[in-house]
Amino acid sequence: MRKSSVKALAVMILTLISISLPACSFDVDEQTLNSDLTVSFIDVGQGDSILIQSNNEAMLIDAGENDKGTVVVDYLQSHGVENLKYAVGTHPHSDHIGGMDDVLDNIKTENFICPETTYSTATWKSVISSAENSGTQIIYAEPYKSYGVGDATFTIYAPQTNSIYSSLNNYSVVLRLTYGDNSFLFTGDAEKISEKEMLSGGYNLSADVLKVGHHGSSGSTSQDFLKAVSPDYAVISCGKDNEYGHPHKETLSLLNKSKTEILRTDKLGTIVLTSDGKNVSVNNGSAKTEVKTRNENSSVKSDITYVGNRNTYKFHMPDCPSVEAILDSNKVYFNSREQAVNANYSPCKSCNP
Repeated sequence: MRKSSVKALAVMILTLISISLPACSFDVDEQTLNSDLTVSFIDVGQGDSILIQSNNEAMLIDAGENDKGTVVVDYLQSHGVENLKYAVGTHPHSDHIGGMDDVLDNIKTENFICPETTYSTATWKSVISSAENSGTQIIYAEPYKSYGVGDATFTIYAPQTNSIYSSLNNYSVVLRLTYGDNSFLFTGDAEKISEKEMLSGGYNLSADVLKVGHHGSSGSTSQDFLKAVSPDYAVISCGKDNEYGHPHKETLSLLNKSKTEILRTDKLGTIVLTSDGKNVSVNNGSAKTEVKTRNENSSVKSDITYVGNRNTYKFHMPDCPSVEAILDSNKVYFNSREQAVNANYSPCKSCNP
């Protein structure tokens, strides 16, 4: 065969291959969503709801109040969640499981993890009924049990088997999620009694991110527990101007003294964190935009370059979500990065100033 004929045949074959193969997509955001761990603390007002996504699998922890079910379902569907490998109802209080029946009715869910209690409100019965009717397997939480979701693994730490608590909050399912070198601790409404049991149970409580117990109530997050967790980020899910006064000043004070970045849904809306297995980053642009808008309307001069926190000795970009959580009395302003560093302030890991 002549060289010209071979060349023509090769071109034809390559052309056919290129037609038959699907076009490659280099959408960075889509690749990040599929390859990294994404944890969304959904703004459901005074309640909890957390979506975890890893390698095309998803799990949900809680679903807010009864009237927030459609909010949670809409969020899941808008983020490509058609199936849940696990749904976790941390405990039967309605601000955590009120919307779970809507989720189970509308999103195919393989397993529902919950504490084994005799609680019998209409809301709890509705959730159990939805699980049974949808064919979802009900799993009662057992400490030390581990499960996988995508490339992440989570282990149940609480409640303790056969324990009887006077407060339903202490029946909260507490779990620690690991992805590469990063870890997240989700505590539901667990109070100091449950925290003490975990401290004495030999668990590895350290975590990059702590979902603060009971919406920042002073009845949770003891000093010893916080020291054991030693988080970089503390996420508080609560409603704006809620009737309980959450988060309580005692909890905020402890978090500030521990030099932990505080992220609050009542101030930032839905909070999205991502992990590449090495580092955790705040990744919700809407929160940053909101903070930036508030800062533009504030009395802070436009020539301020960085905002420092006197308690944590960290400095941030003015539009960093963490800035909104800093008390005005704790803010210090720098005109340059060099000025902040020379004052012994370290850069925020989220906004990387």
